[in-house]
Amino acid sequence: MTVTLADVAARARVSPATVSRVLNGNYPVAASTRERVLRAVDELDYVLNGPASSLAAATSDLVGILVNDIADPFFGIMAGAAQTEIGGQEGAGRGGGEKLAVVCNTGGAPERELTYLTLLQRQRAAAVVITGGALEDPAHIAAMSAKLGKLAAAGTKVVLCGRPPMPGSPAAQAVITFDNRGGARRLTEHLIGLGHRRIGYVAGPPERTTTRHRLEGHREALRAAGIEEDQTPLTAHGPYTRGSGYAATAELLAREPGLTAMVAANDTVALGACAALRDRGMRIPDDVSVAGFDDLPFAVDVVPALTTVRLPLGEAGARAGRWAMEGATGVARIAGELVVRGSTGPPGRG
Repeated sequence: MTVTLADVAARARVSPATVSRVLNGNYPVAASTRERVLRAVDELDYVLNGPASSLAAATSDLVGILVNDIADPFFGIMAGAAQTEIGGQEGAGRGGGEKLAVVCNTGGAPERELTYLTLLQRQRAAAVVITGGALEDPAHIAAMSAKLGKLAAAGTKVVLCGRPPMPGSPAAQAVITFDNRGGARRLTEHLIGLGHRRIGYVAGPPERTTTRHRLEGHREALRAAGIEEDQTPLTAHGPYTRGSGYAATAELLAREPGLTAMVAANDTVALGACAALRDRGMRIPDDVSVAGFDDLPFAVDVVPALTTVRLPLGEAGARAGRWAMEGATGVARIAGELVVRGSTGPPGRG
């Protein structure tokens, strides 16, 4: 049975006129109402009637780039490189012109991720680049797989950049993923090689793939070195923010004052860890070594410069942009490079 605009309106508990306004984007609608309408469109698999339906499989000159937080350099670098590559593809547009790359900031909210994908689907986007780690929630994974399948079926190319392949999604055929597990393992092996045995770990949000893979790599290195004790007291989770790094470091030091090293989930978290140590009169690395992850631009300029794992974020973003334009498929796994700087050293130097 054909789904009508009235069916969507009934499901979303709004008027048909409101549904039309949301789909046409020509009238201001409250964000909560828009999301309710788009969710109903998804649930009912509604397709525009009339002349517009004949364009359902066509694509526009629009490319969407989804990021968790555009203010975070991790996402900003990848998005900027992808946008430059997409915008620089001469002759790539339907009319021989350039593509328009639009950055969509989800704020890390799974519902916003799905809403943006629905909006891009309604605009018949030529491609979608999704950056950063995935949320490990079965319901969200199922919803994302279904959504990406619809995008692919309509001719939209989907590229995942910085996240693993999505289970059960036929659309996730172009994947650029980072070896977060291997990078974290090498980072912890570096600290163990310096003589550290009591190593605190400031992890990211527990529901994210990036968090899990980096923490697994850290613990693999500990086990390989014969450090088998329960790591739960030496681990604290939180957002990928400076404030989280500060609070988690204070918490870990209260639990285990004998820590000689701290590994942070990323470089921004490491900044907070360093601040917490300084505020307690502790020297880096003489009293406590600190290491980060990603090698964001500021990592070399802090004092002391931060030991970290370098990910080629710009290169990955540029490749994602090219793959989006070329319709490339496959999985590229990018290793991280250990970069040793002044923030790590042997324990007990003070």
